[in-house]
Amino acid sequence: MAAKEKVLDVFKSTDKPLRPGEIAEQTGIESKEVSKIIKELREEGKVFSPKRCYYALK
Repeated sequence: MAAKEKVLDVFKSTDKPLRPGEIAEQTGIESKEVSKIIKELREEGKVFSPKRCYYALK
């Protein structure tokens, strides 16, 4: 499974906003890589930031 899919699955499995570090712990992907993936997802319009440093699915 691609890293981006893993990150999306974590977002889908919860209903609360998550920090990149929490996603990194759950997926085993490095925190820096998670942050890059979140940036891509934000540009694609799939993820938004309800508050600073937290992200959730749209």
